[in-house]
Amino acid sequence: MSTHDETTTTTTTSTPASPAVAADARHVPLTRGQRLAADAAEAAEVRAFSEHPDVVALRVERVRTQIDVLMWLGIALGLAFTMVNVQQFAADGAAVWSLPWLAAWLLDPMVSIVLVAVLRAEQVTARWQVDTGPWVRRVKWFAFAATYVMNTWQSWAVLDAAGIVLHSVPPALVFLASEAAPVLRDRLTESVTRAATPRHTADHADTANTLANTGAECAVNATATADAGTDVNGGTAGVHDTPAAASTATAGGTPSAGSRTRSASTRRKPRAGARRTSRADYLAMARQRWAPGVEITPAWIRQVTGCSRGLSSALAAELRTELTTTETTPDATAPAAAAEGVDAEDERTAA
Repeated sequence: MSTHDETTTTTTTSTPASPAVAADARHVPLTRGQRLAADAAEAAEVRAFSEHPDVVALRVERVRTQIDVLMWLGIALGLAFTMVNVQQFAADGAAVWSLPWLAAWLLDPMVSIVLVAVLRAEQVTARWQVDTGPWVRRVKWFAFAATYVMNTWQSWAVLDAAGIVLHSVPPALVFLASEAAPVLRDRLTESVTRAATPRHTADHADTANTLANTGAECAVNATATADAGTDVNGGTAGVHDTPAAASTATAGGTPSAGSRTRSASTRRKPRAGARRTSRADYLAMARQRWAPGVEITPAWIRQVTGCSRGLSSALAAELRTELTTTETTPDATAPAAAAEGVDAEDERTAA
């Protein structure tokens, strides 16, 4: 192709569209009511899943893991600090690298290993809310008491207040952490159990349905207002305006003079005879469109009814329950109809 032809083709391609095409392709912004309806539906859906028992259990497990890691880190650091003090107490001035000096290093790990074993067992029993009995606590308290005495004996002997405080804080912190950790694990398990109780799930379902219905009503009202010719910028033509006036009012996004002078109450007044679609209407529409073999999902509900995302989940569950109940309930009219057919056949035979 020649250079002249290429120039001609480029010029033809870059020719702007006609005003009629541009007006047809204009973007109509959402009204405030439509935006609020979308926000309400999204909030209902987020809350429905965020308070689901499985989601609550997953979040609790993440928190439980963080608590276990932090608790074990604090306990390990506290036991490492006390090990040095206990070694000095057990060595009692023995020569470095002598047998008494080396044996003194074994005293604190001997007590700490038993203590860690008890805490590890409580980590499992507290999760499943199993009582460990009195001996577990006795072993734990004895290990802490022995560690505390060996850490602070020298400071108490000379009544060194600074030494008493310094060597008392780590054993006391380890003791309190080991007592609080099983309680926290037990409460976390109780949180998961309460989230899965029928009463909590029923209250949560009612709240989610209420929010979904509110969002659906707002969406329907906003749609009716938009159909009546409402525009948040005040530039959409009225319902009874001619096409020429409508294109003049909206072309290029510039409102007409008549549209500017209209009052806000007139612009937001829905058209006469507009009826708000209720939840029962949406359910009837979905029931009418359903056929055997069609999977009832929230997406299918939105496709056939045009309802909001939050309401579609509740409608899908309700329709599935209704169809399941209908299939499992025997038809009480079938025997009566069969009996009537037999009587009619007998009458014809007798005649």
